[in-house]
Amino acid sequence: MKKRGDEETKINLLNLIPVQNIKWKKNEEGLIVLLKPKFKNPFLTKYILPRLKKPNYKISLDDIGSYIWALCDGNRTVKEIAKRLKDKFGEKIEPLYDRLSLFLQSLEKNNFIEYKNK
Repeated sequence: MKKRGDEETKINLLNLIPVQNIKWKKNEEGLIVLLKPKFKNPFLTKYILPRLKKPNYKISLDDIGSYIWALCDGNRTVKEIAKRLKDKFGEKIEPLYDRLSLFLQSLEKNNFIEYKNK
């Protein structure tokens, strides 16, 4: 049950600006590889991570995902990213807004990006 004064605010995804939240690198093919740390606990991060050979999980993105990731620089809205995707990939990217929103939701769910308002 909602309390008085507890109103839901509807936010349009197209007006939000995605910002990268984790480290990443490019592989030999020029595609993006996200580097997710294996531990979040400050103690484990400080004492265990430096001793591991592979302290990060590596998540490889395809060409479309890599292009989207590169555009999530904190300067462009989701609407601007969608326009650039349409210009670059054309019909290959359709249904554009469904694919883009699902990809960005997945990135946000895993704390790879966060949103800021215009």
